Amino acid sequence: MTSPPVRSARRLRLAVAMLAGALLAAGLGLAVVALRSPARPATLEGRVRAVASTLRCPVCQSLSVADSPSGLARQMRAEIASGLRAGRTPDQIRATFVKSYGDWILLSPPRHGLDLVLWIAPVALLLLGLAAAVTAVRRWTLGGGGGAQTNADEPAGPGLSASDRRLLDRALANAEPEEPE
Repeated sequence: MTSPPVRSARRLRLAVAMLAGALLAAGLGLAVVALRSPARPATLEGRVRAVASTLRCPVCQSLSVADSPSGLARQMRAEIASGLRAGRTPDQIRATFVKSYGDWILLSPPRHGLDLVLWIAPVALLLLGLAAAVTAVRRWTLGGGGGAQTNADEPAGPGLSASDRRLLDRALANAEPEEPE
């Protein structure tokens, strides 16, 4: 028969393994959903909306061309529809608008050149924060150590520093011995 501490250690290992498995399965599921492209719209209206939703309305700058009620957005949607009917791809249509208005017209910044920083920076900051958190947790769990000691008065670990140890030794050497009662 196994002792209670061994049994609880096994249960803890099993619980950690189950949690790790669940997190791995959830992460894989999210990765599959994120990498899967959305279904292509079948109707012309749906395809126009898909392209228009990637472009910023020049009049209502906080809305996409698909959502804007302005006259210019209506004209842009008509131009998108005529381009799609003529056999142009959504990328060709977006390129036409970028040529006229600049990269500003795109709701999401392009993933090249200096704009690539906008896509990389959040991930880099997340990784830096994660590294800082791991470092902090390691220091806390290891009792505050982990850095190089430069000051002689700082403790070299648990206990007294070297200068405190010398002071204590001197005080003990000068103390009078106690007489037994």
